[in-house]
Amino acid sequence: MKEEFIHKNFLLDTKTASKLYYTYAEPLPIIDYHCHVPPKEVAQNRQFENMTQIWLAGDHYKWRAMRTCGVKEQFITGNASDWEKFEMWARTVPKTIRNPLYHWTHLELKRPFGISDKLLNEKTAKSIWEKCNARLATPGFTTQGIAKRMNVKIICTTDDPIDSLEYHDAYAKKGNGFTKMLPAFRPDKAMAVENVDAFLSYLQKLETVSGIEIKDFDSLLVAIRARHDFFHSRGCRVSDHGIETAYAEDYKDSEIRFIFKKLQKGKSPDAVETLKFKSAMMYEFGVMDYEKGWVQQLHLSALRNNNSRMMRVLGPDTGFDSIGDFEIARPLAKFLDKLDTENKLAKTILYNLNPRDNELMATMIGNFQDGSVAGKLQYGSGWWFLDQRDGMQKQIEALSNLGMLSQFIGMLTDSRSFLSYPRHEYFRRLLCNILGGEIEQGLIPNDMKLIGGMVQDICYNNAKKYFGF
Repeated sequence: MKEEFIHKNFLLDTKTASKLYYTYAEPLPIIDYHCHVPPKEVAQNRQFENMTQIWLAGDHYKWRAMRTCGVKEQFITGNASDWEKFEMWARTVPKTIRNPLYHWTHLELKRPFGISDKLLNEKTAKSIWEKCNARLATPGFTTQGIAKRMNVKIICTTDDPIDSLEYHDAYAKKGNGFTKMLPAFRPDKAMAVENVDAFLSYLQKLETVSGIEIKDFDSLLVAIRARHDFFHSRGCRVSDHGIETAYAEDYKDSEIRFIFKKLQKGKSPDAVETLKFKSAMMYEFGVMDYEKGWVQQLHLSALRNNNSRMMRVLGPDTGFDSIGDFEIARPLAKFLDKLDTENKLAKTILYNLNPRDNELMATMIGNFQDGSVAGKLQYGSGWWFLDQRDGMQKQIEALSNLGMLSQFIGMLTDSRSFLSYPRHEYFRRLLCNILGGEIEQGLIPNDMKLIGGMVQDICYNNAKKYFGF
């Protein structure tokens, strides 16, 4: 290569954009307020043996691409060697041009590995494999070392209410002296009544960890609240809900108690009963979050586990999910309004997976801003299938036109990989490119202190204030 692909001004089209990025955005630390990295690997400061273990294991984005390009499952999730899996990924990479993976791949090779003089392909696979593996063997490339190297101040993992948080405790005692790791409360299984057997099994585990006998709906809430309290004592300030749409069906308390008794007998609720139970649980979760000053995150519109055959073979989160087209506006407004009417609406971040809902989300947050907190309701950054250049830019445009970009809390990784922190850089470059371009077009003031301050707020300051970690 004569010229670096990920060069100094990658995604930065103007001198002003470059100045904004390098002066105001690039030096800032990272607050990764939503991700899926395993707390155990952080606490134990895992040293990965090779690039497949840190880069390909668990990354269903890459798995989908490999399957599409004709790679057999043996070389994706199967029993092939780590080198064989990496080699198959390297063969796939050139075929991903114009897919976000092409940018992610080479940005992640540059940071933190310093590889910018070659593209990953079949011919370069061996040299890149060896160079990266050599780096991974050094002390600075453990899980904690990478986080510190990438200037990550906060990592919020995603944790079930029944989790012991033992690794968070262990890390809090030792840590890396720079990065803080905090849990996030993800109670989806506590209302997943579609599978009665799995739900009842979950309740048994909840009883064990909470020390509370769950004999009725009221005691279920007591047990959940006990875990909510426990998470709070460990620094948790965020909940997360991965749901198809907001649940806001009208219900009576007597109906929910009846539905719970039905579940205890091993009987499946009908569609309306399921919706009412989920609505009751989401309301209760929302109240708990409000009472403790937490932030609730709603991740909406994923249609999960579409391939039933592969679900049976590999389980969830293996690359067989897609964008859903659920009704969002009416139930979401009703859910937020119920909490707001009772003055129990917590700070809330809304994420959409269907891009048709961009403007819907950007307008929805304006309905429930109350002046108590700047940007109390947030339209979350481009998520999952939308956390790429087009998706991020469209989210920024929708929020700018219909809300207040200046109050935005910025990017997150939403990743299982410790090499995904460059997603923050990618976002920051795109943000600076948009603002820098408009300065040069005369659409916003050529005031670097004003616009640079806005960049710093979006990239770091707003999140720091908003979450209060």
